[in-house]
Parts: sequence; C-alpha cells; structure tokens
Amino acid sequence: MQERNGRPPEAPVKVPPEAAVTEPLKAAVTEPAASALAFPTAFPIKIMGRREGGFTRDVIEIVLRHAPDFMPGTIESRPSRGGKYLSLTATVNATSREQLDALYRELCDHPSVVMVL
Repeated sequence: MQERNGRPPEAPVKVPPEAAVTEPLKAAVTEPAASALAFPTAFPIKIMGRREGGFTRDVIEIVLRHAPDFMPGTIESRPSRGGKYLSLTATVNATSREQLDALYRELCDHPSVVMVL
C-alpha cells in the first residue's frame, strides 16, 4: 500500500452489523423531524416556468387556493435572459407545513412549471 501525505494508510475499521445503527440514530430515522419554521410565517416561494400565455394567472390561482389571503399584486416576476422562462416569487402567509406541502405539490404538477423552490 502507498503512503498518503507521508503517513501510512489507515486500516479499515470493521463494525459488526448489529452495531452499525445506534439507538439514537434509529429514533432519528423513525421519528419525523420538528419543523424549523414557526407558523404563521411569511414564506417566499419561487416558481420557474415556461413563459407561456396564462402562466402567471395559473400560478396566482394555485397560490390563492392554498393561501386565500395572498395578494396577487405582490407577486414578483423576472424573465430569463433569453426570454423563454419566467421566474415568479410569491410570498405567502404560511400557516402549516401541510399547507406548504400541498401548495408545492400542486405547483409542481402544473405542465408549464419547470421548478419550484
């Protein structure tokens, strides 16, 4: 074996299969993590899609279904350099993780949407 950085190579450590997963790690895998967000909160969502007729209108309709207090006039838009895509940022008053998950799912399912962040 070759030496790396002037040191002899380290011998591999053998771990018995039953010791590979520790109890705290098992708990972390099976229990859902607590949300880092405190609700309600202003939450910006960036939606990128093809610049087609009705894209902005469709996004606003979807956002309003999940956040009825969203004000459409606050949506920010920015075209791509080539003009083929449009980036929209909608800041919603998020009330729960479930609300955000449902909003993301519906936005992602729209045929003109390329990405949701």
